[in-house]
Amino acid sequence: DIDNSHTQWLLKGVTKGIGDYGNAFGVPVVAGEVFFDPCYENNPLVNAMSVGIMSKDDLISAIATGKGNPIYIVGSATGKDGIHGTSFASAGITENSADDIPSIQVGDPFQEKLLLEASLELGKSGAIIGMQDMGAAGIICSTSEMSERGLCGMDIHLDRVPLRQKNIEPWEILLSESQERMLVCVKKGQEKIVEDIFAKWDLNCANIGEVVDGDSLNFYWNNELVADVPASTLVLGGGAPQYDRESKEPAYFAETFKFNIDEVEEPDFEECKKIAHFIISHPNIASKRWVYQQYDSMVGTRNMSTNRPSDAAIVNIKGTDTAIAMTTDCNGRYVYANPEIGTQIAVAEAARNIVCSGGEPLAISNCCNFGDPYNPETFWQFENAIKGMGIACRRFNTPVTGGNVSFYNQSSINGKIESVFPTPVIGMIGVLEKKLHTTLDFKKVGQTIYLLGNVVNDINCSEYLYSYKGIKSSPTPYFDIEEEYNLHHTLNGLILEELIASAHDVSDGGLFTTLIESSMPNNFGFDILTDSEVRLDSYLFGEAQGRIVVSIDPEKEDAFLDMIRLTGVPCCTIGIVTKGSILIDDEDFGNIKDYKGKYEACFPSRMEK
Repeated sequence: DIDNSHTQWLLKGVTKGIGDYGNAFGVPVVAGEVFFDPCYENNPLVNAMSVGIMSKDDLISAIATGKGNPIYIVGSATGKDGIHGTSFASAGITENSADDIPSIQVGDPFQEKLLLEASLELGKSGAIIGMQDMGAAGIICSTSEMSERGLCGMDIHLDRVPLRQKNIEPWEILLSESQERMLVCVKKGQEKIVEDIFAKWDLNCANIGEVVDGDSLNFYWNNELVADVPASTLVLGGGAPQYDRESKEPAYFAETFKFNIDEVEEPDFEECKKIAHFIISHPNIASKRWVYQQYDSMVGTRNMSTNRPSDAAIVNIKGTDTAIAMTTDCNGRYVYANPEIGTQIAVAEAARNIVCSGGEPLAISNCCNFGDPYNPETFWQFENAIKGMGIACRRFNTPVTGGNVSFYNQSSINGKIESVFPTPVIGMIGVLEKKLHTTLDFKKVGQTIYLLGNVVNDINCSEYLYSYKGIKSSPTPYFDIEEEYNLHHTLNGLILEELIASAHDVSDGGLFTTLIESSMPNNFGFDILTDSEVRLDSYLFGEAQGRIVVSIDPEKEDAFLDMIRLTGVPCCTIGIVTKGSILIDDEDFGNIKDYKGKYEACFPSRMEK
């Protein structure tokens, strides 16, 4: 609840943390989403996706090979911050979690920037075999993963690791998750090249060991062996234990299918006007400008979306005719209602956003946020979400190139364990020709507005049903993956033929929200007709998937319709762009400026008190 003082404190802290690090680091924040629900109040989820570009010839593998090749730790010194960080993340948040605050890592964006530049220079030096950053479980994780990939072992001298404080035990050095550190396998004889690079960038660079034959990680302290661990036992695919967890369908799942739309009173036009203002000013729908204006989105001058808004962020690849499209998507409410279908929807919406922006979806990463995997109902959510992700990624030809799983996202409130919604956040990238960048805004008065996709009688899981009507249990919105795929393919062809002026997908908040968002950038309005075959609330506020709103210049309508007929994708004219007035079935719904004011004021009115 954004009106809750604790939630506001969390939002301010998270926003400032992202801004302080990203702005100082020099990487623009170009896209994102913010979603509120009481289930996140004591366990907020913060997922970040970083996207870079490189020549495939410059790829650096996270591998160690070659007996006698030295192992270096580079970057920041190691401290006690971050020790047990992984175990902290693998425990439920309780009233006593503040006692574990020392487990949280301390980041330094300026040090990270230096490490980034030094690492890029190191990669071009030809002096290294492989390199890996130090994340969860620190040195023990990096050494085991690099060794296992190279089918080798390592001798590591922990007393050589640069430290930022005294009285650190060997086991603490092994497990520390201090940030801004890398483990590097160097070609023997090339040590000075590596040391000179890091001296130039004023960073620690210490030779802490070497590659050895066999499978053993041997950790020494003042030449005394303090730990001996087979590398393969610590990694998946080696000897690490694998479990088949108990899985059980939650009781609530069957309950969702008992929802009957006919039991919800259909609103008349007057109530729909109230709903429209409620939805547009709801924090899950309203402008997130208060958040993103605190970020530097233009550093590096690559962001093409600042003044040309589109469903996905578009980032310029300088010196080419190509740009990258990127987006993050997941509605945890959908996934809770049906983990398999809800996760398919998350992938599909990410792909739809990229296609609406003129791009071709390429691949995804993810962060799968769930509760306790030892809880059979939670594990059922997890395995079905992964199943759904696989189905959707195969259909949209978007391989999963990496990702993360975060379990134990739950809280103990008054003795009761409450998990967050299962939230597998999808980060997707695509590629496009710059000239095909398609924006979401209506361009001029008189353009015809078309709706691509099926119009169905569906208000399932919508913000309208959940927040306005207060009905928390319902199935996922209408979704058909084949219809979705055909829709994307069709829109891609329309954009290639330059037949549409704008494209914006129908998602959270429904068709009305989509039309408002397309109208606001240029202060236009719309005059539309609804469909007598479906309920008014379903038509305006339902969140059935597989729909896109496009605007067409009159002189291109014939060619547009000819192409649509060849595809079989449902398409209907719903109205025209106006100067600012909003009319629905000739009912006056006000002016775009009224909605824009509420849309923009939602966050500032609460966060700037």
